[in-house]
Amino acid sequence: MDDRDHSERLAQLEDRIKALKAPQEQKPHTEEHYSQAQHAWRMVIELVAGLLIGFGIGYGLDSVFGTLPIFLVLFTLLGLAAGIKTMMRSAEELQRNQMAQGDETRRAEQDAAKTDADERAKHGD
Repeated sequence: MDDRDHSERLAQLEDRIKALKAPQEQKPHTEEHYSQAQHAWRMVIELVAGLLIGFGIGYGLDSVFGTLPIFLVLFTLLGLAAGIKTMMRSAEELQRNQMAQGDETRRAEQDAAKTDADERAKHGD
């Protein structure tokens, strides 16, 4: 094999490696979509977990005491209430985070507008 041939192949290989190592841009819109879906699933799981835990406790107490499904119904309803409360807390947390991000975006836009106005005032003088 010729040295020139060898060096050309090495150069081509290095170019291919650099191209593969180059950072790939990711679309933020799809990340936001998955983030919203994750929050939705989290809330559904919290609700279902509350129901199942309440159902389990009620069924266990009914089995231990040998009562009619009084505890089953009671604790299932309590589990539902706890699941809804937890789900609402998660929704409030999500809303707070979105409002904070909106405030940061507004501040950045205001700062950019102020800087732009200052630059125009300097060049206009």
